[in-house]
Amino acid sequence: MKVPFLDVGATYKELGKEIDAAVKQVLADGWYILGKNVELFEKEFAEYCGTKYCVGVGNGMDALELILRAYGIGVRDEVIVPANTYIATVLVINHVGATPILVEPDIRSYNIDPVKIESVITKKTKAIMAVHLYGQCANIKAIKPICKKYQLKLIEDVAQAHGAEHFGKKAGSLSDVAGFSFYPGKNLGAYGDAGVVTTNDPHVAKYIRIARNYGSEVKYHNSLKGFNSRLDEIQAAVLRVKLRHLDQWNKRRNKIANYYLQYLNPGKNVNFILPEVSPGNKHIWHVFAVRTKKRDQLITYLNKKGVSTLIHYPLPYYQQPAYKELNKFKNQFPLSNQIAKEIVSLPIGPHLQEKEMQYVVNMVNSFINRFL
Repeated sequence: MKVPFLDVGATYKELGKEIDAAVKQVLADGWYILGKNVELFEKEFAEYCGTKYCVGVGNGMDALELILRAYGIGVRDEVIVPANTYIATVLVINHVGATPILVEPDIRSYNIDPVKIESVITKKTKAIMAVHLYGQCANIKAIKPICKKYQLKLIEDVAQAHGAEHFGKKAGSLSDVAGFSFYPGKNLGAYGDAGVVTTNDPHVAKYIRIARNYGSEVKYHNSLKGFNSRLDEIQAAVLRVKLRHLDQWNKRRNKIANYYLQYLNPGKNVNFILPEVSPGNKHIWHVFAVRTKKRDQLITYLNKKGVSTLIHYPLPYYQQPAYKELNKFKNQFPLSNQIAKEIVSLPIGPHLQEKEMQYVVNMVNSFINRFL
C-alpha cells in the first residue's frame, strides 16, 4: 500500500465545486487586488480567532517581519525564539536588523520552555516570539507574566496551529499580535502563498495595512517606505471556502492522532517516543511527530513499505550554511540537536483513509518489534 504524507490535492476533490464557483466569481468581477474577498476573509478569520483585527499579507514570513517593523524592532534589539523553530522565524528577525536569541524547547511539547526564558533577557530584549510548533500552542500562560514583568511584546508564530486552543482561547488571540501562514500544506492552506496578521492593537493593524501596500493608504500617496505584500484576492476567495471546513478537518486529524496514540507502540518501548498534548491545549495535529534514535532506519523501513514521512526539521538553523557564523554554538543546544536527530513525522491529514491509518500503525509497530 502507498500512503502519502499529506494529500494536498484532496481538499480540491472535496470542495471543487465551491472553490470553482468562488474563483470564477473573482474572475468575473474583475477586481484582483485587495478586493471584497480579502476584506471578507479578514473579517471572518478575525472572528474565527477571536481578535478585533486581521490583515492579509503575501505570506507567513512577511506577516512576522511586518509585525516586528510595526513595533519598531530593529538594529541592536533582541528577540527571543525557540532554538528548534523553522528558519523562517529567525530570518525575519535578521531581516529587520535585530538579533535572535535562542531558547531550548520543552522536550515533551517541543515548544519553547518558559523556564529557560528569563536567563537570556537583557536590556536589548524587545519581544518573545512564541512558535506553536506541530499544531499545539506554546505555554503562553507561563510566558505572558514574563512579558509583563519585563515589558516585552509577545508575538505568536501560528504557521502550524490554525484552530489550536490554549485554555479555551484560539491561537492568534493569545498575545499582542500573531502571524499566520497559509502555505498549501497547512491545516488551512491556500493554493499558493498567503498569510495574515491578527491582533487587537489598532495601531499595529493600521501600520500593516499601509505597509503591505507600498506604504500607501491613499493611492499614489505614500506615508511610509512600505512593501508589496498583499493577500491575493483569488487566494482569499479559496481560503474563505476552506475556513468553513477547518474545524471539521481538524477533528479528522484528531481522530487519526488519537488512533495513533492508542495503537502505536502498544508495548511502550522506551526507544520510541510518542507526542504529548500539554495541559490546557487543544492540539490540531499539523504534524504527528514521533522520536527514535533509529530514525533514519525507521524512515528507510517505512519507505520500502510505501509509507511516506517527513522530518520537521533535520538541521537546526544555527547549523545551516546560511548561518555558518553560528555553527560554533551548536553544542549549546543539546535538546534541539537531539530532536533534530530523532524526530520524524508520520502521515496525517483530514483525508487520510482509515485503512491507510491502520497500515501506518501496523508498519511502525512491525519496525518497533523487529528493531527496537
